[in-house]
Amino acid sequence: MKYINARFTVGVLAVALSGVALAADVKPADQIKIRQAGYSFMSWNMGKIKASLEGSFDAKQVTASANVIAAIANSGMGALYGPGTDKDIGDVHTNVKPEFFEKMPEVGKLAGNFVAAADNLAKVAATGDAVAVKAAFGDVGKSCKACHDQFRAKD
Repeated sequence: MKYINARFTVGVLAVALSGVALAADVKPADQIKIRQAGYSFMSWNMGKIKASLEGSFDAKQVTASANVIAAIANSGMGALYGPGTDKDIGDVHTNVKPEFFEKMPEVGKLAGNFVAAADNLAKVAATGDAVAVKAAFGDVGKSCKACHDQFRAKD
């Protein structure tokens, strides 16, 4: 099991580091704006799933939203945390704590947990089982909260 976890962690870090090269030509302020847009889009889709779970369950909408969340989770957003994105730049504000950049193994673990939860949500949503979606949705929320609690400054 430790071997699998080590391979998984190395894989997540490799993907994150490979994305750094892709974001190298993107200015730090733009990296912050892009990652914030990605998180905002995920949040909007989380809200649509929550509304469906609390109201009239719409399996098609939930599946679409879960697929969006999984796609963003797997998009290599780690590349948007490049040098210089640890602080505000002009009028571009970031809530990322400096500790984020100092604790990359922990960040990698949390990112891996988020990707796994998002992938599972998409898989479960495709079944149309509202009870299973609610549990998987809760797991995604917990993975988001785990990162926010450690690495996101309060507004």
